[in-house]
Amino acid sequence: MSSSASFSKVTSSSVLTATCILGLLYFGRDVLEPLALSLVLSLILAPLVRALARTGMGQMPSTLIAVLLSSVCVLGVCIVLAAQMVAVTADLPQYRAAIQTKLETVREITERPFARIQAELRAVAPALPVAPAPTRRGGPTLAAGQNKPIAVEIRTPELSTTATVTRLLSLVSGPIGKAGLVLVLLIFILLEHESLRDRVVRLAGKGEVGRTMRALGDATEGVSRFFFSQFLVNVVFGTVVGAALWAADVPHAALFGALSGLLRFVPYLGALVAGAAIALFVAAIDPGWTLALTCVAIFVGLELIVANVVEPKVYGHSSGLSPLAVMVSALFWGALWGPVGLLLSTPLTLCLVVAGRHVRALEPITILFADTPNTSEAQRFYHRIISGDADAIIRDAHAYLRKFNFARYCDQVLLPGLALGADEYATGRIEKAQQNKVRATIAALAEAVVPISGSARKSRGRRRISMLDANVGAHLRQMRQLHLGRWQGSLDVPPGSIALAAGLPNERDDLLNELFVLSLREVGLDARSVSVSAPDEGPGPDRSNLVSTVFLTYPLKDTLVQWQVVAGHFRERLPQALVVTIRLSPDDRDADQSVVEQSVDMVLRTYEEGVALLTPEAPVPA
Repeated sequence: MSSSASFSKVTSSSVLTATCILGLLYFGRDVLEPLALSLVLSLILAPLVRALARTGMGQMPSTLIAVLLSSVCVLGVCIVLAAQMVAVTADLPQYRAAIQTKLETVREITERPFARIQAELRAVAPALPVAPAPTRRGGPTLAAGQNKPIAVEIRTPELSTTATVTRLLSLVSGPIGKAGLVLVLLIFILLEHESLRDRVVRLAGKGEVGRTMRALGDATEGVSRFFFSQFLVNVVFGTVVGAALWAADVPHAALFGALSGLLRFVPYLGALVAGAAIALFVAAIDPGWTLALTCVAIFVGLELIVANVVEPKVYGHSSGLSPLAVMVSALFWGALWGPVGLLLSTPLTLCLVVAGRHVRALEPITILFADTPNTSEAQRFYHRIISGDADAIIRDAHAYLRKFNFARYCDQVLLPGLALGADEYATGRIEKAQQNKVRATIAALAEAVVPISGSARKSRGRRRISMLDANVGAHLRQMRQLHLGRWQGSLDVPPGSIALAAGLPNERDDLLNELFVLSLREVGLDARSVSVSAPDEGPGPDRSNLVSTVFLTYPLKDTLVQWQVVAGHFRERLPQALVVTIRLSPDDRDADQSVVEQSVDMVLRTYEEGVALLTPEAPVPA
């Protein structure tokens, strides 16, 4: 079977599976809604149950006490909300005059600009006269043989007492029945917590025990801790809002405080709806606008403090979902399950994201919805350098260098990122335009993070041609020579103060040498580079005592013989210097290290080790 046919088959199977899952979620919501609510509530109550169990209580008493406390709190909130709603409904008639006045003011403000535009348009282009519609005198007439219509009066039959009670019970039994079902499921899930974990591990199989335990650990500890912390933060937020409104003499402050805390469970939109409800109510009951603006300012200030100060300290900067993912999940679950799905959108999606870190079938959900894509800094660097986004790369590099040095940035980000595209670069799958973007971005990055010091020297009538499009390493060396002179700096320096980076005359070695030179120059060392194709760039035999260390790029298998000749050349030319090579990210293309060690004094693994070798008093960053 061809690859395209296989891809088509996999795609069709995936679409069919997704369709079946969506159908199951939609048509089975009567069963799945209580189960999902119970699971989420169990994650919220799990820390409380564990805390009670640590006091010496058994699993059942801890579970029953936790459920009883939460039920009493929820019931109390519902009673308060119901009483406040009844009170608001009873008080609305006395606010009728203020509401009508505000509506007239708002209507005048909104209609005035359109009325002015309409008047100006009529002044420029007067309306054409419209012929009056023909009217019939004497009213409607009946044709011969036509009967006059008879008015029909519809009367609704009065409901008996039994029917009324039955109707009320049917309206109440739905929510009450669901709440009771959720409560029973919650108790059994909390009681069977250990048993359910063992069953899930058993279903996963013996070969997946470790991964399954990690996934369950993330869900039962990390996710439940987040939900419990969010619950506490929202309760405190609603209490503070209610107290602030009560202090501002706003009637029914408890209702709007509870509403604010409850709606904060709905991501982003909940806080906006709560603030708008408070603003509209206060504007309706107060003749002026001062109290409404004051309440809005209080609500916005509290929301900003909680979102930017309290939440980051309590449970991190975010829920683990990207803002777009939160909105998409709210839209998806709200469309499937209505208000219940809207409340459960963030918890359900977060559980799926956590599971996707351990279950391969759910990994696309984690990639699409997690707050940070599942990519390393090196992968992010490679994606940006291929697109030529130099500004983002430089911005990230500056942020990285505020904590670490440039050598570590090369070891952890830049060189691993470039290595991701080494195969594509070698086989020509990266287009010429993209190759030029890569070179230009590396040059801009090098100049931005470690600027060349010294004044530019004037060229003596010769036109300097940039080598950037051919060899970015040679271009960086050329730019340093343009600023610092032929020897990349003065030779009137103390003996043993120069570190020399050398390699074969190819783009790979030139780039590695220049990046290492930048790493050494960043910490104040006199580092220079030399190309074997131009041996007169380095100090002559009479200045050989100026060089303390020669860093040779690690050879590949197909260049080992040529590299050995170069190593012997530096051994002969600089007999007092220490010859070192750095083997970065070993792979199959590298030469045998046992053979390389015969030509050098030392083999290092990272640029940081090379920097530490020349600055032993400076500790390597942890």
